[in-house]
Amino acid sequence: MQLLRSIITRIEHITEWVGSASSWLVLLMVVLGASNAAGRYVGEYMGMTLSSNALAEGQWYAFSMIFLLGSADTLRQDKHVRVDLIYGRLGMRGRAITNLIGGLLALLPFCFALLYFSWPSVSESWRVLEQSADPGGLPRYPIKSVILVAFVLLALQGFATTAKQIIRLYEPYVKSKS
Repeated sequence: MQLLRSIITRIEHITEWVGSASSWLVLLMVVLGASNAAGRYVGEYMGMTLSSNALAEGQWYAFSMIFLLGSADTLRQDKHVRVDLIYGRLGMRGRAITNLIGGLLALLPFCFALLYFSWPSVSESWRVLEQSADPGGLPRYPIKSVILVAFVLLALQGFATTAKQIIRLYEPYVKSKS
């Protein structure tokens, strides 16, 4: 049990670090969007083109990374969206069972399926060094790679969250036997 707790702690440290780091992307996203908007208006006034597709795509990429890389930390903090018709009325044991079943039957298979089905697209994007179709746009292959990174992190955090439910269910049982 101690080894499992150690693994959970390490996974959650990584998840928390990535979540904190990705929160800084909000600032980047705002700066890119504001720069592009200011460039468009100032450029229009000066009769020049000061906005760019690269700035707009950079803003989209930052938003995508906030969402993708922040999802594992959102799960760690139990802040994800949950349809709470029954869950809120359950006790600690009922919630642990619900989370365990959800992790094993929905979250982890979903992560593995997305990794499996995303891999060909990401590897092909790297093979051809895919670029944006827009003039002056950004490369697409790095942002597609974030999909894989995000779902590996989400699967790891899903494992940690599911393992915590097993511990919650197992410990009272062991204590009652001693």
